[in-house]
Amino acid sequence: MLENLLSFAVLAGLLTLLPGLDTAQILRAVTIGGRSTGYATLFGILGGVWVWGIAAALGISALLIASEIAYTILKWIGAIYLVYLGVKMWMDSRHISPETIQARIESKSSFWKSFTRALFITLSNPKNGVFYVAVLPQFLPTELPALLGGFILATIHNVLTFTWFSLIILGAGFAQNALRNPRVQKFVERASGLALIGFGIRVAFEKS
Repeated sequence: MLENLLSFAVLAGLLTLLPGLDTAQILRAVTIGGRSTGYATLFGILGGVWVWGIAAALGISALLIASEIAYTILKWIGAIYLVYLGVKMWMDSRHISPETIQARIESKSSFWKSFTRALFITLSNPKNGVFYVAVLPQFLPTELPALLGGFILATIHNVLTFTWFSLIILGAGFAQNALRNPRVQKFVERASGLALIGFGIRVAFEKS
């Protein structure tokens, strides 16, 4: 069992280090709202990973992938949502000012807004389900029930994800004064928006 867990940890660690949509989300969150918003986004990502890990262990993700209609529906919902967020970020960037930056930081709803956004982005990407269905069975400890094994593997992935992105959040936090410059925030907001639009288009037209 230990060998399976360690092997999965190595694979999950390598995947965590690769820059991608999660990295863009975290950097954007820290730039917009500081460390608390960064962690809210991180917790949303972690929640989505747990859901996908448990779903894969229960076979739900496998059923989703087996059903072309269900997969296509989820894929287009996720793609549309990503493009919508990207366009909204680009449009909202036009109104960034010192006043709006301070209002975002002080907003009590920013934590849950960032959390739910990151959670939905993670859940609406069917490629996460494909990854867990393809990888999880190879590492599930045979000594444990599938549900418990899936939860443990997802937890290992999340511990590594939390550790890596905490370093990014803390590092970016030291540069908060620079990151709160309206020009910097406009650049980050627009770059993140374009990244989401591009990722949404890729999700929409990528073959299952």
